Amino acid sequence: MIAIGETLISEDVIQKKFVCDLTACKGACCVKGDYGAPLEEAELPVFDKIYTKVKKYMTPEGIKAVEKQGKYLKYETGEWVTPLINGKECAYTYFDGDGTAKCAVEKAYLEGKIDYKKPISCHLYPIRINIQRNKLEAVNYDRWSICKPACKLGESLKVPVYKFLKEPLVRKYGEDWYNALEIAAGLLEEKTVGKKKAGK
Repeated sequence: MIAIGETLISEDVIQKKFVCDLTACKGACCVKGDYGAPLEEAELPVFDKIYTKVKKYMTPEGIKAVEKQGKYLKYETGEWVTPLINGKECAYTYFDGDGTAKCAVEKAYLEGKIDYKKPISCHLYPIRINIQRNKLEAVNYDRWSICKPACKLGESLKVPVYKFLKEPLVRKYGEDWYNALEIAAGLLEEKTVGKKKAGK
Protein backbone atom coordinates (compact mmCIF):
# COMPACT_ATOMS: atom_id res chain seq x y z
CA MET A 1 0.00 0.00 0.00
CA ILE A 2 1.08 3.57 -0.67
CA ALA A 3 0.13 6.32 1.78
CA ILE A 4 -0.72 9.80 0.50
CA GLY A 5 -2.41 12.14 2.95
CA GLU A 6 -5.49 10.42 4.34
CA THR A 7 -5.48 7.70 1.68
CA LEU A 8 -3.94 4.25 1.31
CA ILE A 9 -3.54 3.27 -2.35
CA SER A 10 -3.22 -0.33 -3.47
CA GLU A 11 -0.17 -0.97 -5.66
CA ASP A 12 -2.54 -2.61 -8.16
CA VAL A 13 -3.84 0.88 -8.99
CA ILE A 14 -0.36 1.62 -10.34
CA GLN A 15 0.67 -1.76 -11.70
CA LYS A 16 -2.51 -3.10 -13.33
CA LYS A 17 -3.49 -1.97 -16.82
CA PHE A 18 -7.01 -0.87 -17.78
CA VAL A 19 -8.82 1.01 -20.56
CA CYS A 20 -12.62 0.74 -20.89
CA ASP A 21 -13.68 -1.05 -24.07
CA LEU A 22 -17.37 -0.20 -24.56
CA THR A 23 -17.47 -1.91 -27.93
CA ALA A 24 -16.79 -5.20 -26.16
CA CYS A 25 -18.58 -4.89 -22.81
CA LYS A 26 -21.53 -2.74 -23.97
CA GLY A 27 -21.56 -0.89 -20.65
CA ALA A 28 -22.21 -4.02 -18.60
CA CYS A 29 -21.23 -2.29 -15.33
CA CYS A 30 -24.42 -0.17 -15.63
CA VAL A 31 -26.53 -3.32 -15.89
CA LYS A 32 -24.94 -6.02 -13.75
CA GLY A 33 -24.45 -6.08 -10.00
CA ASP A 34 -26.42 -6.56 -6.80
CA TYR A 35 -27.17 -2.87 -6.23
CA GLY A 36 -26.98 0.52 -7.93
CA ALA A 37 -24.12 2.97 -8.13
CA PRO A 38 -22.73 3.91 -4.68
CA LEU A 39 -23.34 7.56 -3.81
CA GLU A 40 -21.57 9.83 -1.35
CA GLU A 41 -23.86 11.72 1.02
CA ALA A 42 -22.78 14.97 -0.60
CA GLU A 43 -24.16 13.69 -3.90
CA LEU A 44 -27.70 13.11 -2.61
CA PRO A 45 -28.82 16.76 -2.80
CA VAL A 46 -27.20 16.93 -6.24
CA PHE A 47 -29.55 14.20 -7.48
CA ASP A 48 -32.49 16.07 -5.94
CA LYS A 49 -31.44 19.15 -7.88
CA ILE A 50 -30.63 17.62 -11.29
CA TYR A 51 -33.33 14.96 -11.58
CA THR A 52 -35.81 17.03 -13.58
CA LYS A 53 -33.13 17.78 -16.19
CA VAL A 54 -31.83 14.20 -16.29
CA LYS A 55 -35.32 12.67 -16.51
CA LYS A 56 -35.70 13.48 -20.22
CA TYR A 57 -32.75 11.18 -21.02
CA MET A 58 -33.99 8.25 -18.95
CA THR A 59 -36.09 5.29 -20.07
CA PRO A 60 -39.76 5.03 -19.00
CA GLU A 61 -38.75 2.05 -16.85
CA GLY A 62 -36.03 4.10 -15.17
CA ILE A 63 -38.44 6.91 -14.40
CA LYS A 64 -40.91 4.44 -12.89
CA ALA A 65 -38.14 2.94 -10.74
CA VAL A 66 -37.23 6.38 -9.38
CA GLU A 67 -40.88 7.28 -8.75
CA LYS A 68 -41.35 4.04 -6.82
CA GLN A 69 -38.02 3.79 -4.96
CA GLY A 70 -36.77 7.37 -4.85
CA LYS A 71 -33.89 9.15 -6.58
CA TYR A 72 -31.54 7.17 -4.31
CA LEU A 73 -31.96 4.67 -1.50
CA LYS A 74 -30.01 3.18 1.37
CA TYR A 75 -28.75 -0.34 0.65
CA GLU A 76 -28.74 -3.03 3.35
CA THR A 77 -25.05 -2.29 4.03
CA GLY A 78 -25.98 1.28 4.96
CA GLU A 79 -24.54 2.68 1.72
CA TRP A 80 -26.50 5.13 -0.42
CA VAL A 81 -27.03 3.86 -3.98
CA THR A 82 -29.02 4.58 -7.12
CA PRO A 83 -32.19 2.49 -7.64
CA LEU A 84 -32.32 -0.45 -10.06
CA ILE A 85 -34.89 -1.44 -12.66
CA ASN A 86 -36.27 -4.84 -11.66
CA GLY A 87 -32.97 -5.72 -9.98
CA LYS A 88 -31.00 -5.17 -13.18
CA GLU A 89 -29.75 -1.93 -14.73
CA CYS A 90 -29.35 1.35 -12.86
CA ALA A 91 -32.47 3.50 -13.14
CA TYR A 92 -30.36 6.25 -14.75
CA THR A 93 -29.26 3.97 -17.59
CA TYR A 94 -30.34 4.36 -21.20
CA PHE A 95 -29.30 2.35 -24.26
CA ASP A 96 -27.87 3.77 -27.47
CA GLY A 97 -28.52 2.48 -30.99
CA ASP A 98 -26.21 -0.54 -30.73
CA GLY A 99 -27.49 -1.57 -27.31
CA THR A 100 -24.66 -0.10 -25.25
CA ALA A 101 -25.73 0.93 -21.75
CA LYS A 102 -24.90 4.55 -20.98
CA CYS A 103 -25.57 7.07 -18.22
CA ALA A 104 -28.46 9.55 -18.54
CA VAL A 105 -26.77 11.81 -15.98
CA GLU A 106 -23.60 11.94 -18.07
CA LYS A 107 -25.62 12.59 -21.23
CA ALA A 108 -27.29 15.58 -19.58
CA TYR A 109 -23.83 16.80 -18.54
CA LEU A 110 -22.34 16.36 -22.01
CA GLU A 111 -25.23 18.31 -23.50
CA GLY A 112 -24.63 21.17 -21.09
CA LYS A 113 -27.83 20.75 -19.08
CA ILE A 114 -26.10 20.15 -15.73
CA ASP A 115 -22.59 20.69 -14.30
CA TYR A 116 -22.33 17.29 -12.56
CA LYS A 117 -20.83 14.55 -14.71
CA LYS A 118 -21.96 11.36 -12.92
CA PRO A 119 -21.54 9.63 -9.54
CA ILE A 120 -17.90 9.69 -8.52
CA SER A 121 -18.07 5.92 -7.88
CA CYS A 122 -18.94 5.35 -11.55
CA HIS A 123 -16.36 7.85 -12.76
CA LEU A 124 -13.66 6.12 -10.69
CA TYR A 125 -14.44 2.52 -11.63
CA PRO A 126 -12.52 0.08 -11.54
CA ILE A 127 -11.26 1.90 -8.45
CA ARG A 128 -13.38 1.45 -5.34
CA ILE A 129 -12.89 3.52 -2.19
CA ASN A 130 -13.52 2.05 1.24
CA ILE A 131 -13.43 3.94 4.52
CA GLN A 132 -11.28 2.22 7.12
CA ARG A 133 -11.87 2.21 10.88
CA ASN A 134 -9.11 4.79 11.30
CA LYS A 135 -11.01 7.04 8.84
CA LEU A 136 -8.37 6.57 6.16
CA GLU A 137 -9.70 5.95 2.64
CA ALA A 138 -8.49 2.75 0.98
CA VAL A 139 -8.16 3.24 -2.78
CA ASN A 140 -8.41 -0.24 -4.30
CA TYR A 141 -8.48 -1.79 -7.75
CA ASP A 142 -11.67 -3.84 -8.15
CA ARG A 143 -11.55 -6.96 -10.31
CA TRP A 144 -14.77 -7.87 -12.16
CA SER A 145 -15.04 -10.49 -14.91
CA ILE A 146 -17.09 -8.20 -17.15
CA CYS A 147 -14.05 -5.92 -17.39
CA LYS A 148 -11.74 -8.51 -18.98
CA PRO A 149 -11.89 -6.64 -22.34
CA ALA A 150 -10.78 -3.45 -20.54
CA CYS A 151 -7.87 -5.28 -18.92
CA LYS A 152 -6.85 -6.72 -22.30
CA LEU A 153 -7.05 -3.33 -24.00
CA GLY A 154 -5.15 -1.69 -21.15
CA GLU A 155 -2.38 -4.27 -21.45
CA SER A 156 -2.10 -3.76 -25.20
CA LEU A 157 -1.96 0.02 -24.80
CA LYS A 158 0.21 -0.19 -21.65
CA VAL A 159 -2.05 2.20 -19.72
CA PRO A 160 -2.09 1.72 -15.92
CA VAL A 161 -5.31 2.15 -13.97
CA TYR A 162 -4.27 5.42 -12.33
CA LYS A 163 -3.43 7.05 -15.67
CA PHE A 164 -6.68 5.93 -17.27
CA LEU A 165 -8.54 7.38 -14.29
CA LYS A 166 -6.60 10.65 -13.96
CA GLU A 167 -9.68 12.85 -14.45
CA PRO A 168 -11.86 11.24 -11.74
CA LEU A 169 -8.91 10.88 -9.35
CA VAL A 170 -8.19 14.60 -9.67
CA ARG A 171 -11.92 15.27 -9.28
CA LYS A 172 -11.93 13.25 -6.05
CA TYR A 173 -8.60 14.18 -4.46
CA GLY A 174 -7.16 17.16 -6.33
CA GLU A 175 -4.11 17.86 -8.51
CA ASP A 176 -1.57 17.80 -5.67
CA TRP A 177 -2.70 14.34 -4.56
CA TYR A 178 -2.50 13.04 -8.12
CA ASN A 179 0.96 14.52 -8.62
CA ALA A 180 2.08 12.75 -5.45
CA LEU A 181 0.61 9.51 -6.82
CA GLU A 182 2.59 9.94 -10.06
CA ILE A 183 5.80 10.36 -8.06
CA ALA A 184 4.99 7.26 -6.00
CA ALA A 185 4.24 5.33 -9.19
CA GLY A 186 7.62 6.30 -10.64
CA LEU A 187 9.44 5.15 -7.50
CA LEU A 188 7.50 1.88 -7.44
CA GLU A 189 8.35 1.25 -11.09
CA GLU A 190 12.05 1.87 -10.43
CA LYS A 191 11.90 -0.53 -7.48
CA THR A 192 10.15 -3.19 -9.57
CA VAL A 193 12.63 -2.87 -12.45
CA GLY A 194 15.51 -3.06 -9.97
CA LYS A 195 14.18 -6.31 -8.51
CA LYS A 196 13.79 -7.82 -11.97
CA LYS A 197 17.35 -6.93 -12.89
CA ALA A 198 18.64 -8.34 -9.62
CA GLY A 199 16.79 -11.57 -10.29
CA LYS A 200 18.50 -12.16 -13.62
